[in-house]
Amino acid sequence: MTATDGPCCAPIAREPLAEAEAAELAVLLKAVADPVRLRLLSMIGSHAGGEACVCDLTEAFDLTAPTISHHLKVLRTAGLIDSERRGTWVYYWVVPAAVARLGALFTPLAEPVAV
Repeated sequence: MTATDGPCCAPIAREPLAEAEAAELAVLLKAVADPVRLRLLSMIGSHAGGEACVCDLTEAFDLTAPTISHHLKVLRTAGLIDSERRGTWVYYWVVPAAVARLGALFTPLAEPVAV
């Protein structure tokens, strides 16, 4: 195939990212680039009722509570999750718009190529 025949495969993005958007998305990607944080995000997002108590999250890992809190803080600082203290426990939920931004970055990969 030559350059004049057209692309050999679908592009992975609809258009190049602007510098500011790339910087914003990099923060989100860095936040989920850790296996523990990725698991936490998926556990929170798939939890019944759309939110999870920190007490439900900590028992799934062989890590100390402060370590889990650190990972949750990274996700919260990136804007991927939000939280609310209720008594002695903190409840977490996914911020759909932030997670959708990550998904939209790779959406063109999932779309079928028109032939």
